[in-house]
Amino acid sequence: MTSRHPGSRRRSPRFAAWGCGALLAGCLLLVATACGGSGGAAQPMEPVPSTCATATAGSGRPVSIRIPAIGVDARVVPVGLGQDRSKEVPAVDLAGWYEPGPRPGAAGPAVIVGHVDSRRGPAVFFRLGRLRRGNRIVVGRAGGGSRSFVVERVERQSKRALPTARIWNDTRRPVLRLITCGGSFDRASGHHRDNVIVYAGLAGT
Repeated sequence: MTSRHPGSRRRSPRFAAWGCGALLAGCLLLVATACGGSGGAAQPMEPVPSTCATATAGSGRPVSIRIPAIGVDARVVPVGLGQDRSKEVPAVDLAGWYEPGPRPGAAGPAVIVGHVDSRRGPAVFFRLGRLRRGNRIVVGRAGGGSRSFVVERVERQSKRALPTARIWNDTRRPVLRLITCGGSFDRASGHHRDNVIVYAGLAGT
């Protein structure tokens, strides 16, 4: 089955899972480097955000994510760096919270990543690029309760120019970033060319 992502060309499904997985790994590499990880930089980095110093602040790790506007209702699992320093990525039907960073609802930018598609078709964040300002994101927490966020903007950028200064900005606001693959698929490299990035703020703040 060949799947389509908004703004992308039709592409071969045999490349889709590998290409998106590699791109998500690249996203996590950049997060790790921005927060002082030793995975190595894929591109020049911005100054380390001070929010990384309080990475585990906040109560209740995220365990689920709901985005009614695009039909997302998925489990959230922690992801980070493996023992071999390789980047962990979630399964195609799960979202991955970058555990060394802030928890959603704590001060600073919390990051959740997910695949756009796989060999079987659309994945958890397939429609992420369709979100609009004002759409709601609800992150469930371990032990009960949730945190609601409101989309502030959505952008698509080349994976060669991930906007690190905007994603991991030096803020004490509780903010959320959702990241997936986007744009056309490059058969030669086996990668999607872009990232889709959703910026959201805590509801009521």
